[in-house]
Amino acid sequence: MKRSDFYYALPEHLIAQHPSPERDGSRFMVVDRAQGTIAHRIFCDLPEFLRAGDCLVLNETRVFPARLKGYRPGTGGAIEVLLLRPDGDCWEIMARPARRLRVGARVAFEGSDLIAVVEDVLDSGNRRVRFEGQGALDDLIQTHGHVPLPPYIRRADNTADKKRYQTVYARVRGSVAAPTAGLHFTPDLLARIEALGVGIARVLLHVGPGTFKPVKAEDVRDHKMDAEFWQVDEGAAKVVNQCRARGGRVIAVGTTAVRTLESAAVKVGSRWHLKPGSGWTRLFIYPPCDFRMVDGLITNFHLPESTLLMLVAAFMGRDFAMRAYREAVREAYRFYSYGDAMLVV
Repeated sequence: MKRSDFYYALPEHLIAQHPSPERDGSRFMVVDRAQGTIAHRIFCDLPEFLRAGDCLVLNETRVFPARLKGYRPGTGGAIEVLLLRPDGDCWEIMARPARRLRVGARVAFEGSDLIAVVEDVLDSGNRRVRFEGQGALDDLIQTHGHVPLPPYIRRADNTADKKRYQTVYARVRGSVAAPTAGLHFTPDLLARIEALGVGIARVLLHVGPGTFKPVKAEDVRDHKMDAEFWQVDEGAAKVVNQCRARGGRVIAVGTTAVRTLESAAVKVGSRWHLKPGSGWTRLFIYPPCDFRMVDGLITNFHLPESTLLMLVAAFMGRDFAMRAYREAVREAYRFYSYGDAMLVV
């Protein structure tokens, strides 16, 4: 597969800059792979397409306000810092602009005595920094941190984003981007789904900035994914394995849930099972691919030539996926993180 096999033309006005007024009021494309059909509904109609015995797999990661606005002491030059992950007693960060942030460089923050000191310049171009000074970093994050909206949302974050760029079931802090397929769910919708006899399994994958990393290699096999932390507990594994044993469908809510399930799959005899555990995954899913654990997928509409679109194309078949995307453009669906949703069964 070539990167260009996953290109489609998207008018800029279809890139959602704000969420829909109601979480479950987004438009909803329903794709049936066996029948080759595409239907257009509203997300609150999702229960109509589920059956007793199925299970939904949710990623319960929580986005934290990881973007900090800083400055260079002395010069006052503005520096934007994106906290990525703890690294021992330091943090790995992305910085903009980063060119002058050599080892020993310092970044200060308004309203705080904390100073970020660059300890290392990583091969990725990220920095490893140590925080010095009075006060807790968590206080700085919660008081002055900004929601790390994706780069294609061309506006500043606001108070509403702190709630809407977060799933209603988010629990474990650690992501710098939301698992956006889950943004459409409400507590009431989840209750309706469970009342049908559909199981709910909650797994974890902390979404890193690599979700926005462009594929630059023309041969997609040459692309390298960034590592992301995943975790599956015994309760989630039990729900998924029991679903599969009784012939139900495992429906992943988002590409992150897919990658978690496929990363934790183990073969026992002739059948695949979900094994409890945790680790770091660089799993890159692109066509052709035999899925081990996933029978259905709920997802948003993704960037052209992105790893997320490639995963969807692997699940749907590339030609069918690109046909669905062209139809979404014709029907003026809203795209990307705050956009509309798709169910593939």
